[in-house]
Amino acid sequence: MGAAFGTLTEIRELKTEISGLRTDLKRFIEHANQQHVATVLGDLRKNYAGLFSDHQVENAKTDLSAHMVGECGMREKCYQVFMNFLQTTSKHIRDGEVSDEIIQSYREQIKALRAKGSSDRCDTCFTEVYRLFEKQVDLMQSLGIYQKPGENIPDQPGTTDESVVKNILEPVANVQRFQILKALSAQTRTFSDLSGITGLKGGNLLFHIRKLLDCGLILQRHERGDYIITDRGYKTMTAIAELHRQVTHS
Repeated sequence: MGAAFGTLTEIRELKTEISGLRTDLKRFIEHANQQHVATVLGDLRKNYAGLFSDHQVENAKTDLSAHMVGECGMREKCYQVFMNFLQTTSKHIRDGEVSDEIIQSYREQIKALRAKGSSDRCDTCFTEVYRLFEKQVDLMQSLGIYQKPGENIPDQPGTTDESVVKNILEPVANVQRFQILKALSAQTRTFSDLSGITGLKGGNLLFHIRKLLDCGLILQRHERGDYIITDRGYKTMTAIAELHRQVTHS
């Protein structure tokens, strides 16, 4: 009887030890993934920051030309002012780091410029400038260049219910997109890799990849290059995993 009791005790102790090892292994894997993301993002910043910066500027030129008020005597002058502003802000993508104080100062500059505009039509142009600047900020966040403070910033768009659904919930509420994010959490993947993982091909796969690219959850190294998960994407997947753990074990 004593020997049997001793065996049961040893089994319980062994189970406890195994459970502890599993927890340690899980933490190690999570830390390894974090290191992977940090390494890949660092590589992106080092080798492709200039390309990202130039791409933002070229997009700004096209979008401003298309969306600024057409018949306005100040159009050309304002266009040059706006482009100078966006070229200046895009340089932080190359720098590799920018503080929240600097980001806020740029938002204040946009407000100050708008205050000088006398026409209601100016809202159209300034809305586009603000949108293009926030796209730069989103990219900086995705690359880990800019760390947004935890609290919400007054008057900053992007914290509405619609934004949460569009940029977080809707992108991951799809099996194939979730598979893509899960795969990229472990390592970079090619288009062919993701095709094999999801079972999707051509335009069908590209549709889901574009969804994830547009909301900043993944990035592509360069045209036709590998795909990687961004800091935002990794944090989203980590949060989902923790939520799943709590729900299934509650």
